[in-house]
Amino acid sequence: MTDRGDRDPDRGGSTVELAILWPAILVLVFGAVQAATYFTARTVALSAAQIAATTERQYQASEGAGVQRAEAFLERSGDWLRNWEIIRHDSGDDVVEFTVTGDSLSIVPGVNWTVSQSAHGTVERFTP
Repeated sequence: MTDRGDRDPDRGGSTVELAILWPAILVLVFGAVQAATYFTARTVALSAAQIAATTERQYQASEGAGVQRAEAFLERSGDWLRNWEIIRHDSGDDVVEFTVTGDSLSIVPGVNWTVSQSAHGTVERFTP
């Protein structure tokens, strides 16, 4: 067995490999976190739209009750969905439809991911 000393060609190889791979690992981790925040924002927007539609389609529900409940939900849901807007679509007397749009929470400054989710339902009526 010979002692190579300072002539070992593999000396410091692990450090170089880690320096090359570390940025790629960081991009993958931050990409996964960004994807998770986007899908969570979509879920929050869909839930708010469903709450609005469910509230307004109830028997003898007052106009605007769905928007109020959806706003209360969005205020309690945290910052997953930012700059949100609730839009009520007039689809006639028998159907209510709501769309919730906003920006997903972003871990990359200056990058906005827009989210839009809709829900609709038939208005409950009493029939003799």
